[in-house]
Amino acid sequence: MKKRRFGRTNHESTLAIFGAAAFYEISQKQADQTMELVIASGINHIDVAPGYGQAEERLGPWMETERDRFFLGCKTMQRTKETAHDELRHSLDLLRTASFDLYQFHAVCNMADLDLITSTGGALEAVLRAREEGLLKYIGITGHGLEVPGVLLEALRRFDFDSVLFPINFILYSDPDYRQRAEELLAQCANRDIGTMIIKSIARGPWGEKQKTNPTWYQPFTEKEWIQKGINFALSQPITGICTAGDVSLLPAILDACENFKELSALEQAELISRASDFEPLFN
Repeated sequence: MKKRRFGRTNHESTLAIFGAAAFYEISQKQADQTMELVIASGINHIDVAPGYGQAEERLGPWMETERDRFFLGCKTMQRTKETAHDELRHSLDLLRTASFDLYQFHAVCNMADLDLITSTGGALEAVLRAREEGLLKYIGITGHGLEVPGVLLEALRRFDFDSVLFPINFILYSDPDYRQRAEELLAQCANRDIGTMIIKSIARGPWGEKQKTNPTWYQPFTEKEWIQKGINFALSQPITGICTAGDVSLLPAILDACENFKELSALEQAELISRASDFEPLFN
């Protein structure tokens, strides 16, 4: 699988970054089968979090034996120094590893959360200490929702993060305000050599009253044609890679789409954005 440099980390990450949210509620046998596919595909970057149900527990046996294969990113939703300190170490134990390559502040979707993290006694202090102790190398921040590009831009003004993670898809880019802020954020990341990971590349919209047929909290595209379109669009932006969706059943199609990625021209992107009105926006 093709690779792109993950900012100043200098890690050459595969276009597909395994999103371990897919292990939220899954047997170890299913997780093992999925990890065999992940390894066979050449994926070399994993994104996991304590909030992903059983994910850390299911990945643990694999990190114990295959840790050197992967750039491992974990996250915390804790906002204070003490609670972040405790959660980081618990994640290390569950994942059976001595350190993380990347540790991220998870779901920072508003200024209030950012204020908590960066204030005196906030979670940033614990993560900086952990970096000094050799428990992690790089520090990142993530978020989702319509306000997140602006929140992450402010975060970069407050601290020199090594990576960001946020949503991009052609439906979101039909919102001119979101697109403008997202492009400004990506430009800042390029200028400062910050790694960029994208989520929701194949999000079709909210479930609403529809019956859920996938474990993802949003309704994903499931047709191979639309998965390819969504991934082509996301990877045509100046990003490192896309996190795979939180559904192991979609992983083969997503991997195929990454293998067959074709960069879209500006005209092709505009044509795809023009189709956004056929779908309901994920965020209101």
